[in-house]
Amino acid sequence: MTDRPLIRLNPGADRRVKAGHPWAFSNEIAMTAAARGLPPGSVVRLEGDDGWRHGAWHFNPHSLIAARFLDPDPAAPCDAGWFRARLARCLELRERLFDAPFYRLVHAEADGLPGLVVDRYGDALAVQANTAGMDRALPDILAALQDLLSPRVVVARNDSAVRRLEGLEESVALLHGSDGSAMVEEGGLGFPVDLLGGQKTGWFFDQRPNRALVARFAPGRTVLDAFCHLGGFGLQAAAAGAQEVTLLDRSEHALDLATQAATRAGFADRVRARKAEALEELERMLSAGRKFEVVVADPPAFAKTRRDIPAALKGYAKLARLAAGVTAPGGMLFIASCSHHVGLADFAGAVAWGVHRAKRQARILASVGAGPDHPVHPALPESAYLKGQLLALD
Repeated sequence: MTDRPLIRLNPGADRRVKAGHPWAFSNEIAMTAAARGLPPGSVVRLEGDDGWRHGAWHFNPHSLIAARFLDPDPAAPCDAGWFRARLARCLELRERLFDAPFYRLVHAEADGLPGLVVDRYGDALAVQANTAGMDRALPDILAALQDLLSPRVVVARNDSAVRRLEGLEESVALLHGSDGSAMVEEGGLGFPVDLLGGQKTGWFFDQRPNRALVARFAPGRTVLDAFCHLGGFGLQAAAAGAQEVTLLDRSEHALDLATQAATRAGFADRVRARKAEALEELERMLSAGRKFEVVVADPPAFAKTRRDIPAALKGYAKLARLAAGVTAPGGMLFIASCSHHVGLADFAGAVAWGVHRAKRQARILASVGAGPDHPVHPALPESAYLKGQLLALD
């Protein structure tokens, strides 16, 4: 497509892009009047000031991340057929990884589709377009998904706060079908999922291997699943033979769905739901001397921006102190962060400090990340956002 708009990088500003980084920032780009006038989400050719061709990119002149890599071919069509081929590649990989159709189908830049997230729940899909380019391409994306999977329902969960950085409105809508309910199967359990009214895209597939890891320590034990959402950690523990499971979350709707899953599985008598702010309830439990033999603390992101990092690290240290404080001697603590702005070393340091303040001795049994349906882009550390530690506390 020789008529595709050409965007040039500033002199000396192409080092990261030449090294394979999938983003170009606004201060790296020659923002001419023509560039500023392009509609957000336009497909452009990106070149260095030396004429080096960097391929086809989505471009948004109003965003800090002004360009996002799509294809090494500057003339790649980036149309419905292009999206179908890229999505087919994602599907082929997931079908090799999993026996059942429950997984993250597209993980943004790491899958070559910057800003796009697609979660699959059998015949239901949740789609999140977090950039102007992917938002503009939604009709082509939907056509490709329908061609590949013939889904019963597709829900657009375009209510992520990062859309505001792209100048996009937040919304939730049915793109296809008439019913936003779905089921997810994991570890032999079925969980009802509300794609329209639940959190984010409905289920956190990223913690799948870590839920299985924690469940290994649950038989015969008491378990606390704090920030439990739909009870993934707690109900996997119950299925593994936990003596008693306490689910703690501030969302009554999420707890209702978790209770339905426990009833469906036949162990509702061993599962107790507690609606409360998790940090406040942990404080109360600590003051009351409550102890659990397995504790899970999997909060939402504490750092939404880089400016939030200092406060987030204090928050993780506090959470580690409280969670360690309610973990019984000889018990297990799993604690996680999904804040991509917080690095692994800083998170580990905050956890270590919190456990120390709780006056507990700990052994780190595992440092973990997300499952393989959340691949990591080799040049984009932000895509390795999930960090978790499993600790044995004396």
